[in-house]
Amino acid sequence: MKNKFGSVYFSIFGLIVLGLGIAELIIGIAGKNFTWGILEISGEFSLWKGIILFFIGFFYLSSVKNLNEIHQLAKNVMASIMLWIIAGMQIFAMITESIPGGEEEGWINTWEGFLSAYAPPYIPALILLPFSLMTIYYVYAREK
Repeated sequence: MKNKFGSVYFSIFGLIVLGLGIAELIIGIAGKNFTWGILEISGEFSLWKGIILFFIGFFYLSSVKNLNEIHQLAKNVMASIMLWIIAGMQIFAMITESIPGGEEEGWINTWEGFLSAYAPPYIPALILLPFSLMTIYYVYAREK
């Protein structure tokens, strides 16, 4: 039962990641920006992030056949680590952009300016980050 839930979960999650990767690839090739609700696809690296998200979705989808098998779980972990790297880089960029102030505020940002740097919209990897943490459960469940 646990294996079946994981296969269904990562199949759906992989399709969503694959779709966002294709969307980011298309928007990156076109050189456009896209914002919808809390989702934002823009920037000079959106083509590369789209390629990476596409392969993350591919790895998730290719790992769902028998999730308890070590090679399939390794694909799943690799996809999650790739997603965590992209999201971690964005989190680091948000932190470093929120600290310095503008010309009026001085060297350090005001409290309101600091907090406003963390407001939406977010890139797809940040939105997908909490859902990829399910991989940790399956790694620990396999050890037991």
